[in-house]
Amino acid sequence: MMNDAERTPNLLHELVWRAAARFPADAGLIAGSRTWSYAELETAIRSAARGFLGRGLARHDRVAVYLPKTLESVAAMFGASAAGGSFVPVNPVLKGDQVGHILRDSGAKLLVTSTSRLQAVIAALENCPALTHVILTDGLPAGPSGPASVQYETWDALVGGGASPAPHRCIDGDMVAIFYTSGSTGLPKGVVLSHRNMVAGATSVASYLENVHGDRILSLLPLSFDAGFSQLTTGFHAGACIVLLDYLLAGDVVRQVRDQRITGITGVPPLWSQLADANWPAGSTDTVRYFATTGGVMPRPVLDKLRAAFPRARPFLMYGLTEAFRSTYLPPEEADRRPDSIGWAIPNAEILVLRPDGTPCDPGESGELMHRGALVSLGYWKNPTATAERFKPIPGSLGTGGQPEIAVWSGDTVVRDAEGFLYFRGR
Repeated sequence: MMNDAERTPNLLHELVWRAAARFPADAGLIAGSRTWSYAELETAIRSAARGFLGRGLARHDRVAVYLPKTLESVAAMFGASAAGGSFVPVNPVLKGDQVGHILRDSGAKLLVTSTSRLQAVIAALENCPALTHVILTDGLPAGPSGPASVQYETWDALVGGGASPAPHRCIDGDMVAIFYTSGSTGLPKGVVLSHRNMVAGATSVASYLENVHGDRILSLLPLSFDAGFSQLTTGFHAGACIVLLDYLLAGDVVRQVRDQRITGITGVPPLWSQLADANWPAGSTDTVRYFATTGGVMPRPVLDKLRAAFPRARPFLMYGLTEAFRSTYLPPEEADRRPDSIGWAIPNAEILVLRPDGTPCDPGESGELMHRGALVSLGYWKNPTATAERFKPIPGSLGTGGQPEIAVWSGDTVVRDAEGFLYFRGR
């Protein structure tokens, strides 16, 4: 019988189980002055799962996590997965009304947060009928704490309990998370992701970034953003160490890269613009072997500055959809030849460029980007109309086996050149 070190993960939390079986004493997660080894991370996740189950978490029930990047926030999300539930990461910069919408829309049963953030959402909790428990990572509130129907507990109480019901059985096609879009064109929509989406994404991204056990990955992006959460999944897939950072100034990042001997960083163009102009002392970036960007085109002047600041690093220019987790990357050796390209499909995905009638575009012809494969999410939470508009069958012979296959139609206009490289043209 295979042990956890030998077993290929099918479920999200099994990424940690395998890493803990292979590298139990090695650092898996760092936040500030605190470090959890992989063995400690696994224990924390299993304890959180038992706590959630002991508080009545049913199969696929939602656990919302409204925290900055902390050890507990990661344990809560992966603990929901290990229990057989689902998690909803909430961007910690959102305000009360925005958080209230996500809690109501997702039907979250438990909320993991801090006392300061609780005060910001107290009024919104009155309109969250599904919510039964609020778990606070820094003690109980001193004053009134919202609806009487909600039970308030500490994180220590959650993870310090004894026996609980067995975890709910899940398969890789089951939902494990709801990631909410930014809501720039209306109320945020929840994108439902399965265990398969998450594990396939980790396997794919880790393969082309060449993540390994010795990597030390700096987590800069919010964990509520698909690319930010991907830092966790790719790192755990490789058994790497992930350093969590909620930064205020570019200098905070410089110090972490130097002091933690970071090997990999992923950001978005506005962040990279700040870091490109930061003061990078000699030798401070010697350990960095790659930097990656997503969420928009990297301006060429910024890319040039970053390559000077990180002379030993390979640049990866990426594009992704929350609806498909990750989609394309530009191989580093192409960065000089085509820095404005979003590359080509990541491993285990296919990207097609289609006309309005569903036929493939010719090279140089603009069309809509369509993503097919294991990373296509399950659709929008409780929104069948929006799901039907974006998640549609692949036309004609483009599918497999003669059966309808659902792909995600991005709404983004791209063009493919004669060599197969993609270029973003608009939305």
